[in-house]
Amino acid sequence: MKNEITLQTRREFLRTTVLGSALSWTVPAFLANTFSALQSEAADSSTQIITGRDSTILVVLQMAGGNDGINTVVPFANDYYHNARPVIGLKASDVLKLNGEIGFHGAMTGFKDLYDAGNLAVIQGVGYPNPNRSHFRSTEIWQTASDADQVEKYGWVGRYFDSCCSGADPTVGVVVGNELPQSFYAEKPMGICLNNPQSYRFQANPQTEAAYEQMNDIQMGGQSTGDDSGGSIGMLAAAQPMTGGKAEDFIERIALDAQMSSDKIRDIANRVQNQATYPNSQLGNSLKLVSKLIGGGMSTRIYYVSQGGYDTHTGQVNRQKQLLKDLGDSTKAFVDDLKAQGNMQRVLVMTFSEFGRRVAENANGGTDHGAAAPLFIIGNRVKAGLLGAYPSLAPQDLFEGDIKFNVDFRNVYASVLEHWLNTKSAPILGRQFPTLQVV
Repeated sequence: MKNEITLQTRREFLRTTVLGSALSWTVPAFLANTFSALQSEAADSSTQIITGRDSTILVVLQMAGGNDGINTVVPFANDYYHNARPVIGLKASDVLKLNGEIGFHGAMTGFKDLYDAGNLAVIQGVGYPNPNRSHFRSTEIWQTASDADQVEKYGWVGRYFDSCCSGADPTVGVVVGNELPQSFYAEKPMGICLNNPQSYRFQANPQTEAAYEQMNDIQMGGQSTGDDSGGSIGMLAAAQPMTGGKAEDFIERIALDAQMSSDKIRDIANRVQNQATYPNSQLGNSLKLVSKLIGGGMSTRIYYVSQGGYDTHTGQVNRQKQLLKDLGDSTKAFVDDLKAQGNMQRVLVMTFSEFGRRVAENANGGTDHGAAAPLFIIGNRVKAGLLGAYPSLAPQDLFEGDIKFNVDFRNVYASVLEHWLNTKSAPILGRQFPTLQVV
């Protein structure tokens, strides 16, 4: 199996060469003790995990606010659609047709180009049983992969890190934004969070300072990522406990990891040039940075970016048009950039939104919180096209005004985990969900 190939990572090289031998007589005691403990840990394992430099990469793209999937993948030939949406419904001439019945919103030319090139799959009617219409709770369900009546402490990505990424660099997960999403919460916190690479550098946070004061009682609690600027990382946000050594060695090891990752990110941001033109938007800039990090050889397996603004209770037509154009154009630029690098075959993009919208428009030219919606998978190796059936819009087939889901979102997660990240999904999702042939 490829996952069992022994790899000599950057950190292993440092441990066993420069810092492990030639300079050992000059380094401070904490470094000598730290690398001794690290080398001892490595001796107990004959393998190193696959990293984002060596294998597949997942980019999770959150469409925050609850995107109206019905006006995204539009059933333009459906009478129920036009009866329910006499004001905001799109005409056939306003749609980029995928077949004789449905098409993309007319602003999604980037997505249409990807679809026509065989790089985009549309999974129709994705949701979960007993849907919740609260932004907070439904987002929590998607990010923890929980049942609607259960509350999980850790996120599905965090459980992947716990299960598969022991010993990885802190940058095994990278969030481009100001806050670590709940999907990254883990028993052994990993991953970093940043916005501006130039201001991203190691800083201590209050959790770290408390650890200094209580050296003999270190706890791994919390998911802090440093200050709110998104430009720094707190020590304990990306740490793993040592199996031996002093508490101060543990603290210094985390500081070293954080400093090395921040130096690497700034170097890549300065050195790597994008080879595509991105929209000047939050999403465009986020994907632009992710492309640089991939092109610069970061070891990251999972990147997380987000685009907000989809809570369109009023004035939906113009607002959603702007958002979907940005989504399509930014993603198309990202794919073009990765293709120019020669890296697109290793990258998969998966979108999600916490829920869709009601079938019927409201009195304010918008839509209210709903349930199921389409989910998009983008990559060179996807099974492109329309997957699954479009949910029925017939009034008798709705549940409290919402379309019913056809595909549980955890089927998609299981598929990505097993067929893309090459790991068993049941330990991460809590049970075995049927997989889809998406790649």
